[in-house]
Amino acid sequence: MTLKIHIDDSAAPYEQVRVQISEQARSGVLPVGYRLPTVRGLAESLGLAANTVAKAYRALESDGVIETRGRNGTFVAAAGSAAERELALAAQAYVERARRLAVGEEAALAAVRDALRAAYEG
Repeated sequence: MTLKIHIDDSAAPYEQVRVQISEQARSGVLPVGYRLPTVRGLAESLGLAANTVAKAYRALESDGVIETRGRNGTFVAAAGSAAERELALAAQAYVERARRLAVGEEAALAAVRDALRAAYEG
């Protein structure tokens, strides 16, 4: 596992850790079942505070990318099925909200495209 933290990046260090581990897990660079370093170990290797890495791990676990097995460690979770379910639920909630607001399909899609562009290109 290779992570690089860029201090001059506009993204917070925990977010950089979260994004890089997530991308590596989804691309298969980190296979399902891969044991991640301990919070303290990864923090030391990256020169970050342990709380920063712990925050990233909590977010990754919430996203379904990793799972913690108590004293056994933290591992890459099975192929993102939890993340896909959560994404589908979020999309459904968005659609319901857009319909309640009487927003048409094209306007709703445009809002999503704008939000994605801002998040991924910003």
